[in-house]
Amino acid sequence: MTLALEDPQLQRSAHYIDGKWLSDCDRVLDVTNPADGSLVAQVPDGRASDARAAADAAHAAFATWREVPAKERAQCLKRWNDLVVAHKADLGRILSREQGKPLAEAIAEVMYAASYIEWFAEEATRANGDVIPAPVPGRRMLALREPVGVVAAVAPWNFPAAMIARKIAPALAAGCTVVCKPAEDAPLSALALVGLAAEAGFPAGVLNIVTASRDRTPEVVDAWLDDARVRKISFTGSTAVGKHLARRSADTLKKVSLELGGNAPFIVFEDADLDAAVQGLMVSKFRNGGQTCVSPNRVFVHASVHDAFMSRLRARIEALKVGPAAQADSQIGPMINERAVAKIEAHVADALAKGARLVTGGRRLTELGPQFYAPTLLTDADATMACACEETFGPVVAVTRFTDEADVIALANDTSYGLAAYFYTNDAKRIWRVTKALETGIVGVNEGAVASEAGPFGGVKESGYGREGSVHGLADYQHIKYVCEGGLG
Repeated sequence: MTLALEDPQLQRSAHYIDGKWLSDCDRVLDVTNPADGSLVAQVPDGRASDARAAADAAHAAFATWREVPAKERAQCLKRWNDLVVAHKADLGRILSREQGKPLAEAIAEVMYAASYIEWFAEEATRANGDVIPAPVPGRRMLALREPVGVVAAVAPWNFPAAMIARKIAPALAAGCTVVCKPAEDAPLSALALVGLAAEAGFPAGVLNIVTASRDRTPEVVDAWLDDARVRKISFTGSTAVGKHLARRSADTLKKVSLELGGNAPFIVFEDADLDAAVQGLMVSKFRNGGQTCVSPNRVFVHASVHDAFMSRLRARIEALKVGPAAQADSQIGPMINERAVAKIEAHVADALAKGARLVTGGRRLTELGPQFYAPTLLTDADATMACACEETFGPVVAVTRFTDEADVIALANDTSYGLAAYFYTNDAKRIWRVTKALETGIVGVNEGAVASEAGPFGGVKESGYGREGSVHGLADYQHIKYVCEGGLG
């Protein structure tokens, strides 16, 4: 199977600012394939000057874009969606080459990205305000929804198509204009999506994108943080960076949406359907090789079903096919970079040193390449281990036995993070009792695949604030203007 593009023009290697592709730069950023280290493309390594030019364009375009009728904005988004769907195979190939995930999964991500564009095309025409019953005669009181202004979107590498679409689509639907920076490890998917947005007819300046290396990302983003015309920051990434953005946004009191780190628990109660629970864990844990923010990081299995569950799970894990995206039967690709693999190795070594038992996996697959890691199953894990305290962000399942519901809920909540949680049970009373007790923004009940364009995605505690997707995702790009008209009596 080849990852060659049917339409090579879809892969872009330039900033897009004020309706123009700009490639002049003092240095470039290499984009490499994590499967073999080969060079995929070179993009500009942006500077603060590029970020300011993008903000200038977005600010100028906002005055007219906000006045475009919602139906026309929706039509632009629908054309964009149609182009993304039409080019899904090539977009998937671009994504696989720069990020490493298997092609079938990459194409599925492209369609997931398209689902947000389609959803917010429809939501654009439903941004209704309120007529408030006046408490005294002779008044009319209204609550109007208006776009916040210029939005800066900073996206991660693990879902480089879906996350950029999940931020850009609601911003454009609300009437905002956008400056965005894709992840340094995987910028090509975002550039391709922006190229298709331009083809769909968004006016110059409405959507702008600046690429930058890890070294220069602070310079680019700080330019937007310092700019009072940029009224909102939307960021997906680490909690440490999210805290920095929140602190810096305070200087200009920007609206902020942060989707940050997670440490998701996955609980299997004694009355669970074990086959369903294993399937749910496989779906939620091994998507993108475990490199997802909602990936289960701590798995708690009731002692009475532990052995039966582990037997089923081991068989499923050992059947996974690991390989490069160009290999048609691959289910797990390479990790994104050497730092990611080193962290996985450190977590596994720490767990084993502290008493965990290795059931399967636990090594690099050097025969495939330096960034491939075997799907791994550990048992007898506990809260002292690094894998229980930090996101492993890789294909490692660490299982802990439990016997008491209250105890396992306390363990699940014993973290500074609160993005997602999962549990399996057939007890209807327990479903609502545990759902209420879990301190997370997302709960999967007898379900491992929770993400949807119709659902509000986001966390609590140090997993951030704000929501993406759903009607609440559109509201995050709007503010409320209260209007009180008197003298009508």
